[in-house]
Amino acid sequence: MPQPLMPKATAVWLIEKTSLSFEQIADFVKMHPLEVQAIADGEVAQGIIGYDPVANGQLTREEIARCEADPTARLVLAPAAVP
Repeated sequence: MPQPLMPKATAVWLIEKTSLSFEQIADFVKMHPLEVQAIADGEVAQGIIGYDPVANGQLTREEIARCEADPTARLVLAPAAVP
């Protein structure tokens, strides 16, 4: 299964810019939910600048909004423009 580019930096951006749950973010970036929580608490990934998955075509704003509205929903990586 494909994985987003720069998972930790993507997780940092999702934590800072969305209201997604740690479980949703962890599932998307293929990390453990406790590691995502540690990033949010500032214990891990200090100094990592967030990587915007919307600007880079990995997610859409609609997909994020869909998952923010439904905590049981999982983010789906956008299909790659280049195979």
